[in-house]
Amino acid sequence: MTAGPDPVAPGRTTTSSASTGELFGAVTRDLSTLIRQEIELAKAEATQSARNAGRGVGMFGGAGVAVHLALIFVSLALWWALGDPVGLGWSGVIVAVLWAIVAAVLALRGRTELRRVQGLPRTADTVKKIPHALQGHEEENS
Repeated sequence: MTAGPDPVAPGRTTTSSASTGELFGAVTRDLSTLIRQEIELAKAEATQSARNAGRGVGMFGGAGVAVHLALIFVSLALWWALGDPVGLGWSGVIVAVLWAIVAAVLALRGRTELRRVQGLPRTADTVKKIPHALQGHEEENS
């Protein structure tokens, strides 16, 4: 029995009459579609990660600028308040050491926050599955 046009997919013939060239063409189209989809997923994930990181960094920057002026005045007030019992020179050193401690704590917290940016986890996972999918084992993980 010879196969005619495939009624489900017009323009294609059934598998029994498909030539090697047609099968290779179908595999090439499917692989091309898969690669395009992976690229789109990578773009979407990169955009989302960059947006989240940018928001976080922007908010830290804005908070730093807004608080900077208030901290200058608080520091000056503390310097002058400590200046009477200790002397202005030593009170300046005390205030500077306090700000060095605050800077160290903020730097450590900022580093922790930036480490939370995950990059492209789903894209990496699906790209690892491509070789298995090409071999017909779509559900295998590497």
